[in-house]
Amino acid sequence: MLRLFHTKPFNLSSLRSFIPRQPIRSYSSFIKNAPYKKPIPLPSINLTKLNPTWMLVGSVGYIGCRYLINGSNIVHCQHKELEGTSDNHFDWNKLLSYLSPDIFNLIAAIAAAFIVALCNLSIPINLQHVINTILKFAKDEIPFDFKKLTDPLSKLLALYLMQGLSTFICISMLSKVGENVAIRMKYNLFSSILKQELEFFDKTRTGDILQRLTTDVQDFKSSFKLVIIQGLKNVTQLIGGVYALYNTSPEMTGAVAIILPTIIVIGTFFGSILRRLSKLAQEQGTRSTIIAEEVIGNMRTVRAFASESTECERFLTEIENNGLLHKKLGYGIGLFQASSNVFLNGIVLGTIILGGQLMTTSSLDPGQLMSFLMVTQMLQHSLGQFSLLFGHYVKGVSAGSRIFEYINKTPKTLINDGIKIPHHSFKPEIEFKDITFSYPTRPEQVILKDFNLTLPPGKVVAVVGSSGNGKSTIAALLMRFYDVNSGSIIIDGVDIKKLDQTWLRKRVIGLINQEPVLFAMSILENIRYGKPEATDIEVIEAAKIANADSFITSFPNGYNTIVGERGVTVSGGQKQRIAIARAILKNPAILILDEATSALDTESEMHVQSALESVTKGKTVLVIAHRLSTVKNADVIVVLNKGEIVEIGDHNTLLKKKGFYWNLMNQQTSDKASAA
Repeated sequence: MLRLFHTKPFNLSSLRSFIPRQPIRSYSSFIKNAPYKKPIPLPSINLTKLNPTWMLVGSVGYIGCRYLINGSNIVHCQHKELEGTSDNHFDWNKLLSYLSPDIFNLIAAIAAAFIVALCNLSIPINLQHVINTILKFAKDEIPFDFKKLTDPLSKLLALYLMQGLSTFICISMLSKVGENVAIRMKYNLFSSILKQELEFFDKTRTGDILQRLTTDVQDFKSSFKLVIIQGLKNVTQLIGGVYALYNTSPEMTGAVAIILPTIIVIGTFFGSILRRLSKLAQEQGTRSTIIAEEVIGNMRTVRAFASESTECERFLTEIENNGLLHKKLGYGIGLFQASSNVFLNGIVLGTIILGGQLMTTSSLDPGQLMSFLMVTQMLQHSLGQFSLLFGHYVKGVSAGSRIFEYINKTPKTLINDGIKIPHHSFKPEIEFKDITFSYPTRPEQVILKDFNLTLPPGKVVAVVGSSGNGKSTIAALLMRFYDVNSGSIIIDGVDIKKLDQTWLRKRVIGLINQEPVLFAMSILENIRYGKPEATDIEVIEAAKIANADSFITSFPNGYNTIVGERGVTVSGGQKQRIAIARAILKNPAILILDEATSALDTESEMHVQSALESVTKGKTVLVIAHRLSTVKNADVIVVLNKGEIVEIGDHNTLLKKKGFYWNLMNQQTSDKASAA
């Protein structure tokens, strides 16, 4: 109870005891030697004067008031404040477009749910006749005659069968609709994510994206099916039940109708609070998913730094905060459910008392009272379900809003729109004109400033310089991963912004970087990724040119060997040669080598360099290099310093200048000598 009413941040340390830590000090001696302090005297309280009923009412009222006035005082999240939630709205039009292909299945499910509700309403009315007939046998002391019960019992049996069949149709049809909607929603979400510019991925955590693709879609699908089935059935039963109650006894129905608006007002008031809290809880849950995805995806780094305990601490902090928010949500739902039950059970109790009085005046017979009680119980159940359904509705709308936020997110540039230059007339000439660029996540830091460079067709141009000078940024701009802040990049006389991005990356430019990514599939499929329509013979031929065929065929499964997630089961040199084979198969007119050999040992570098010489023949090549030994044969060498070109020329010319390039060469030569 102290923790429940605590209004300041507190440490939830009970779960932390399960995490391995450094040895903890023993405080037993400190406690034993602590000076004794006389307790502060407290005034005596006469507990006999406290009424338990009023204590219970006061406690519930106090919790409810504190929750409604200042919800953060019931449970306080010690960790940093949650990021402000975006005002995302649920896209009902988009949902209708997903439902339209299955509209007939949805109508069938709705009709079946409606029939189930009508059957539930008709059963008490038919039971009324059965009860009155049996009571008449007992009252008049007439022998039991089954023939007089045949008609009402036959109707009841038919209602039960119809109820069962309609339930099957409703659930099966709605399950089909729900799965189809989830498939369309998940595909459109995934498609929309892949169309976003890289700026979006730089600013958005991978775990948050995966949360929307998995958990949010599942939550929406479950809530959708449950709310449709139970919601329609309960609404129908509520409307039909009120009508049946009025026909049975207008007096008792009027008494019930006085109480219902109170329940509705309270439910609406609580709903707005619970909806906001549910969204906060979902966003907090995403944080733990992000950490788990990040740590598991980089497990080698975590293990290398022995950071298992630290990562467990981070993860525990987030799931504790998530648990606190869900507990807070549970308090609200529990208070709502408890209040609803009190009101609804009060209706039943009032019905029995008022019905008994009406029976004494012959205004109501026993069968009608039994029917009224059954319908009232049905209404009680339906109204009780509304609180649970509302929770599912809140959860579904919240998840759907997060999903539609990404589905409706329009990229700044379309990847399938622009000019496609015919292959026979394409000239792989590149010109960077007055380029100024800074990354969207760091707009204040200028990476390239007034950058100008021309790559002649069929020539090898190398860009060198110390780390952090913008070498890889040039490659990223040429791939159009980002758009420049000012200036333009011209390919064959056309501004790169006017070219079709898909055509540019698929047909024109190939990229081999320092750490190529392989997918968790076979080597054959990884090489074919550069050209999906390629035959097996073409794939093998590309691997031979890349000096990869010999080590691939040495594996037990050859080209069908699964390389594991991110290619962890092959060495760096093998991975690089597979990536080169992929580029050879793609056969681009322009090739970018971004530190392609910097992470390799001498032997692997020799094999990869030999493969690169094969793939670069006759192509326009941009080489981004840190090791100057790999660019000696380049036609043009560009030296960058702080985002600006400070020297340009071939290897021998730059050495004669004894400038930046000469200093870099001497520095690397001395480093090698020191290492030796």
